[in-house]
Amino acid sequence: MEWVYLYIAIAFEILGTTCMKLSQGFTRPIPSVLLFVFYILCFGIFTLALRKLEVSVAYAIWCGVGMTGIAIVGSLFFGETWNPLKVVSIILILVGVVLLNLSGLKHS
Repeated sequence: MEWVYLYIAIAFEILGTTCMKLSQGFTRPIPSVLLFVFYILCFGIFTLALRKLEVSVAYAIWCGVGMTGIAIVGSLFFGETWNPLKVVSIILILVGVVLLNLSGLKHS
């Protein structure tokens, strides 16, 4: 169940960051309020994920998947551009997340 909590927390983090952009520096009330709501939910649910997951692995996944998700949102909804360096950088971050995750596996 902790993995489900982790991915729900990531979804709320992506929503919160999207609202951060939509708030236009806290000048738009609804996205500004939603930003806080989504981040409170994100951190609350992330705390539940940390009951059983190693913090180093969970945080790396949270950051890497969240960053990739918000990069995709930025591209699809805010017209942000992609270039080869950006793509390679995101791939390297995701490879690092996978390797860190594998390092946390318990072998018997």
